[in-house]
Amino acid sequence: MIIIFGSLNMDMSLHVERLPRAGETVLSSEMSVSAGGKGANQAFAAARLGEKTAMVGVVGDDDFGRTLTDNLRRNGAMTSGVAKSTKPTGTAVVTRDSQGENQIIVASGANLDAKAEQVPDAILIEGNYLLLQMELPVSETVAILERAKEAGVITVLNLAPAIMIPQKAIECLDYLIVNSIEATQIAEKLGIGAGLSAENLAQALSQVGKLTCIVTGGIEGSIAVTQKGKIINVEASRVEGDDLVDTTGAGDCYCGTLVACLHAGKSLEESMRFASAAASLSVRAEGAQESYPYLNDIEELLVEM
Repeated sequence: MIIIFGSLNMDMSLHVERLPRAGETVLSSEMSVSAGGKGANQAFAAARLGEKTAMVGVVGDDDFGRTLTDNLRRNGAMTSGVAKSTKPTGTAVVTRDSQGENQIIVASGANLDAKAEQVPDAILIEGNYLLLQMELPVSETVAILERAKEAGVITVLNLAPAIMIPQKAIECLDYLIVNSIEATQIAEKLGIGAGLSAENLAQALSQVGKLTCIVTGGIEGSIAVTQKGKIINVEASRVEGDDLVDTTGAGDCYCGTLVACLHAGKSLEESMRFASAAASLSVRAEGAQESYPYLNDIEELLVEM
């Protein structure tokens, strides 16, 4: 089983010709509402690949909360671990420009009530995976991470946003996934240094945590450095011209797909290739979850490459 302890948000997307500068007002020609939140996105991506997936988090007792959990259930994720709060369901405002780039502001809402104790000991067993992000209270994320590591669960953290966590928590990780910007930010906070290449960043973070570090770089592909120092480079699946529609949630698609493939027994390199292909497919449609591919879509793309 893959256990995702993370956020559930409703995304409100605004389409603009270009992203605003500080203090500037721009007009939007279109707004849409769709399911999101890093935790929910990654659970959705994993479930779409057919792996047993359990979402744990908190939503409000409102229409947004019901929509989010219903959407996950319809796509194969278990949601019995999603609690309800008196706070409103988390929301995110996503502003996207004509080139597919975006800016995101998140109102955490009910996510702030998430507790590590929502994950029962009964599912923290060897062979299961725990996938985390950084949109829930840090103290609760660290608490469940430490419990999972002690129980022999394989632990994966997508350090996004790049919020600092205790060194002892980093040492509880089997896998750390960051994009190149997040890798630089966390390396600076750890005093590793600035101006390093993606490979050097992955090596440094791998050594600090004695873990496998994966640094994603969009069109530059992804690189992993394992705990034993092995380096794996995977090229990005190219998206050209008008095929690039919306990058929202592409990183979450990568993370959920990667963990689903590892859970299914694929090697790290093969899992990275599947994840890269899935993220490539996701940016060719609007929104986050609704753009995520199924397993056969990914396999077809990989055959074409």
